[in-house]
Amino acid sequence: MLSLTGSVVGFIVNLLIGALGIYIGARVVTGTDDYGYALITAIVGTVIGGIVAVLVGWLFGWLIVLVAWIWVINWRYPGGWGNAIGIGLIAWLSVVVITYALVFLGVLTSTALGIPAI
Repeated sequence: MLSLTGSVVGFIVNLLIGALGIYIGARVVTGTDDYGYALITAIVGTVIGGIVAVLVGWLFGWLIVLVAWIWVINWRYPGGWGNAIGIGLIAWLSVVVITYALVFLGVLTSTALGIPAI
């Protein structure tokens, strides 16, 4: 049971950090100031990415999941594919910085990326 609890807590922490990354990216690129919207985007991105990974992940894996994740951002935020890629890049960089800061502070013991890692 401890393993299940740890997995659930880890998933929630990853999701919250990933949503924060999306929030930062969206705030910088589009001026959107809504963490709840970013959280829903992270949830939808996780579900779509998981489905895509299961269905076609064996073919090109990370590339297809990354495109699906950017598609979700493009669908949820204004500005087209260019903005979606910008949001995704800033989100990824933000999550890396946040994660390593939390590891450095001893809050996390492993890398927790709530967005696709390249």
